[in-house]
Amino acid sequence: MTSTGFLSLKQKLNINPLDVDFDIIFQKKITELIFNQKRDTMRSGPLKKTKFSSLLFLILASFFILALSAQQISHDVSVINIEVPVKVFKGDKFVDGLTIADFEVYEDGKPQKIEAVYLIKKTKIEKEEGKRRFSPRTSRNYVLVFEIQEYLPEIEKVLAYFFNEVFLKGDTLIVVTPVKTYHFKSEAFEILPLQKISDQLKEKLRKDIIIGNSEYNRLMKDIEELFSFDVEADIKKLMYMDLARKLKNLKQLDQKKMLEFADFLKKAEGQKHVFIFYQKELVPILPELEDSSLDSSSIDTSSLLLELNKEISFDIEKTKQDFSDSSITVNSLFISKIGMFKDLDVRRMQPMRVKMFDQSNEIFNAFREVAFASGGLAESSSNAAASFQKAVDASENYYLLYYSPQSYKADGNFRNIKVKVKNANYRITHRAGYFAN
Repeated sequence: MTSTGFLSLKQKLNINPLDVDFDIIFQKKITELIFNQKRDTMRSGPLKKTKFSSLLFLILASFFILALSAQQISHDVSVINIEVPVKVFKGDKFVDGLTIADFEVYEDGKPQKIEAVYLIKKTKIEKEEGKRRFSPRTSRNYVLVFEIQEYLPEIEKVLAYFFNEVFLKGDTLIVVTPVKTYHFKSEAFEILPLQKISDQLKEKLRKDIIIGNSEYNRLMKDIEELFSFDVEADIKKLMYMDLARKLKNLKQLDQKKMLEFADFLKKAEGQKHVFIFYQKELVPILPELEDSSLDSSSIDTSSLLLELNKEISFDIEKTKQDFSDSSITVNSLFISKIGMFKDLDVRRMQPMRVKMFDQSNEIFNAFREVAFASGGLAESSSNAAASFQKAVDASENYYLLYYSPQSYKADGNFRNIKVKVKNANYRITHRAGYFAN
């Protein structure tokens, strides 16, 4: 989209492109990334195809500095240096008293010589050891992705904690909602109080969640009405499955776009922290589907229920390797709290007989594997604020280890990294490896 087109779009939405009071740039989702998704953005308009997190890639393209950083591979004459952010915990407490002699690094099972170790707290280098000097990039880039069906009170606590306890001058922030992406320019934090930015963002997030889930809520209401619809059991099953399939197809993971996202962030300088808030997708199960007294030979109930599950059909191992190679710390925060059912008429849905089916279990499993491979955290909880605080606190302090691989060969293969602490039983998180390109 040209700048003229972008300006025109903002004018149509009554957004002043020169407004400096609220210094957040809004852009409509116009590219595809991570999720293929259908949204009904206007009550009277047709169902339009848009993409979850789609603008994330576009925003990053104009936001991050496109320079290969020391996060991945740095070249010093003919020497290849690998940087590995490492977090060491005893229980949930970060261990900050380690020295270069305490660490061991293995690449594809072979021990490597550690050239230097830096202890980083927030953005400050607290300690450095080693015979060689490096230039660690300690700036922080935050991406908050909200793929949720309802605005929960905990979301306000998430934003309050982020702005009050985490965000520092020089940090960057992108927030992705079900409808739009907000890019915070650095000038915003110099002109406006953080509290004002936080309050305005809360309101925009609330509106975006309502608009972005209008089709989801409509389908849920249709399922509610179907529960009390007087029709033959087999016909009701078919009607139910049609609605359930539509719910399932509203969001699907797209591996190609996920890999594009990882590849682009690889070019960003500094530490990259992505927090994905994904709300569990529960679907009420029609009682007729579980009623064994209905001797229906025309419909296989078990296969119908199995069909509702969102399956991951792509190569998750490849996805894990790409995110690890890009040195992006992904935190998958799965929200198990579902409050939207308070809006459904439980009397019509026969609450004593209603069971729920989780369509999103495989989505969470995929994000969990990516999180672990990137050195991040995966958490399933009803308290989104507590999960976020745990994840963000774990990312505040870390070690940067540098080593030069023995017999490095640029063959494009993935190199597995393993970091250990000598004579200690600590919990250690770090990226799984890199591609030798």
